[in-house]
Amino acid sequence: QGRTGSPEPAPLHPALPQVHLQTQQEVKMRMMGMAMRVVRTDGFLALYNGLSASLCRQMTYSLTRFAIYETARDRLGQGSQGPPPFYQKVLLGAVGGFTGGFVGTPADMVNVRSVLLAPLALYSHALDGMYRVLREEGLKKLFSGATMASSRGALVTVGQLSCYDQAKQLVLTTGLLSDNIFTHFLASFIAGGCATFLCQPLDVLKTRLMNSQGEYRGVTHCAMETAKLGPLAFYKGFVPAAIRLIPHTVLTFVFLEQLRKYFGIKVVT
Repeated sequence: QGRTGSPEPAPLHPALPQVHLQTQQEVKMRMMGMAMRVVRTDGFLALYNGLSASLCRQMTYSLTRFAIYETARDRLGQGSQGPPPFYQKVLLGAVGGFTGGFVGTPADMVNVRSVLLAPLALYSHALDGMYRVLREEGLKKLFSGATMASSRGALVTVGQLSCYDQAKQLVLTTGLLSDNIFTHFLASFIAGGCATFLCQPLDVLKTRLMNSQGEYRGVTHCAMETAKLGPLAFYKGFVPAAIRLIPHTVLTFVFLEQLRKYFGIKVVT
């Protein structure tokens, strides 16, 4: 620990720009500089460390939250004259996201480790990482950061799914645009921005907790230590997070709407 009692930043290992910008407290390096350093140090493929864990997380976390939200929303809309009110969409998004965040925590934790600690603790793939953590450190460690991951999942799902449905509804209500791909793009772009803004503070805390080696006593202590660095510390890595999450949100809903169209699935808007 340093003279102030706060943990010193971890040694700089090759990793993805977003996680590094969140976890390095004193290294002030912009996203492109960090990315170029990773490429020079370990090559271009180092930018994709933890890819299998990231895919595994999406197949657990996103599948759960989408299934809960879409199913519950459609049931609430049955027999009514219109879509559910926004507050109900927010509640559904929060429940679905919280559940999905918990289910996806093991893969998320392995993903963070694979990215941040490479090449010191790089797992061969996601399942290998989860198995080794379970065997060597126990079930509790496998769900390390579950509180933050679930809370973040709730916020990002509210930002993505609830805000997308509401933004699409508002755009269509104006009568200026029809239910076409441009409307889907516009609504999903707004939703991606909302999701990034809502979840970034928790994303920072989640990453710090998952990568901690016991220096934080809990979520509150982690938040207090982060707050000592100033309010903007909670938005470290905001730009790369937005660059990742907004296109991800746009592509998700553009493809989802096309799948709905070609499979004849109608959503009340």
